[in-house]
Amino acid sequence: MENNTALTAQDVADMLKIAKNTVYELIKRGELNSYKVGRKVRFTLSDVENYISRSKRIKSNVSTMNSGESLQSNLMLDSKNFVICGQDLMLDILSNYVQQHIGIPTLRSYIGSYDSLNALYKGKVQVATAHLWDGDTGKYNVPYVKRLLPGIPAVIIHLTYRMQGFYVAKGNPKNIKTWSDLKRPDIVMINREKGAGSRVLLDEHLRLLGICGESIKGYDCETQSHLTVASTVGRGGADVAVGNEKIASQVNNIDFIPLQKERYDLVVKKKDMNTAPIQSIFEILRSDEFRIQFQGIGGYDTKGMGTIIAET
Repeated sequence: MENNTALTAQDVADMLKIAKNTVYELIKRGELNSYKVGRKVRFTLSDVENYISRSKRIKSNVSTMNSGESLQSNLMLDSKNFVICGQDLMLDILSNYVQQHIGIPTLRSYIGSYDSLNALYKGKVQVATAHLWDGDTGKYNVPYVKRLLPGIPAVIIHLTYRMQGFYVAKGNPKNIKTWSDLKRPDIVMINREKGAGSRVLLDEHLRLLGICGESIKGYDCETQSHLTVASTVGRGGADVAVGNEKIASQVNNIDFIPLQKERYDLVVKKKDMNTAPIQSIFEILRSDEFRIQFQGIGGYDTKGMGTIIAET
């Protein structure tokens, strides 16, 4: 998708996984830029990316995903709200299901894995998500939960498997295939922000290879989403970026080089296990109705969804 491609309100709603009328509310509040062609409202990809970037810079941001409610830019958390933290589409759908089951506001906070666990530790959210790979053990999430939630018993619940890899230009003209290729002087990358699961995956592999990240061209150029890094590669702004396979199918002019299968998990405090929202999550994740939602999307492996992986 080119940066100047004209997007409709429905296109934007689909990209943000919100209702179409919410898009118009964002325009009215000046939170989302737009332009008109005759009487039709249109958007550029940059408008959407800028909105996502601004939203994620406010770490306390949470937003409702119900079609009848508007996004709230500075919603304060309180005991009546149930907050699921993370950035995947699956979590948006899960939050809707939970709200339908328990009848209380189920909110979303769009921050990366590291910050998600930190928010759980500080009591700002009830459910964190993580896809953090530890290079020393080769394990996902458990080592980080132990480090970032010290003294707090936690339960790690499997959500899905996803494929991580490189976004490269169509046809992979620079023949980028391995982590060690990133140190080549002819390659420019664009990076995810510190704390994102993809950034941790990159940094751990570079550490194991003895490569200093700052020696890679573009390493210090950070952005806030898989969509943004993929579209940057697609329009020639960088040669490579790290991200998951699902996004690659949504962006023009890129190929995906698979490198590593990752585990994407939910993390909750053990003391909350018997609460209605957490029990509702288990029921939803183990239902055929919820899993069917992802059969036609691609990029998700739902085997073992809802299984307890570990307790710390």
